[in-house]
Amino acid sequence: MTLTRDAAYELLRSWTDSEALMTHARAVEVVMRAAAHRYGAGDADEERFGLAGLLHDADYDRWPEEHPKKIVAWLEEQGEPEVAHAVSAHYTKWGVPHDSLLDKALVACDELTGFVGACCLVRPEGITTLTPKSVKKKLKQKSFAAGVERDEVAAGVEFLGADLTEHIQFIIDAMKPHAEELGVAGEAAN
Repeated sequence: MTLTRDAAYELLRSWTDSEALMTHARAVEVVMRAAAHRYGAGDADEERFGLAGLLHDADYDRWPEEHPKKIVAWLEEQGEPEVAHAVSAHYTKWGVPHDSLLDKALVACDELTGFVGACCLVRPEGITTLTPKSVKKKLKQKSFAAGVERDEVAAGVEFLGADLTEHIQFIIDAMKPHAEELGVAGEAAN
């Protein structure tokens, strides 16, 4: 692995003005680092999984119409073809094959991490008492966090061969230690 987290973060910060997108990138990074362990990649791939999570939307703020071409090209220039491929495949409608565990995990974690975050924002206690049951109930409400594509959530879980309830709990558990940083701690923390 040639790309460092510091260099990746520096690029993300230089291309991203939106604090909400920065927070989303960090949340997906946290979840993807945990996913490396949860889904069998282990310590050796934790950094690669984290970088994919951190950078998957790095070009979206500045170049939404070209997303993810610029970040994919940059990752390839940095000698990170596996991360580049995962980023190019993180939306199933782009038709890029999901060959590796990294590719599949990014699809499984991206939209659902954002959705879990949205669920936390409407709860006074934030992530502290959030349950998979509550998240699944909100998933059925099409008007709630309407920008989250439910079919992407379903595809990601299917790619991993995971149970939706267990995957939601995994994401909640991965985010909890970072609740304040991610803005999901709720009113009790304020």
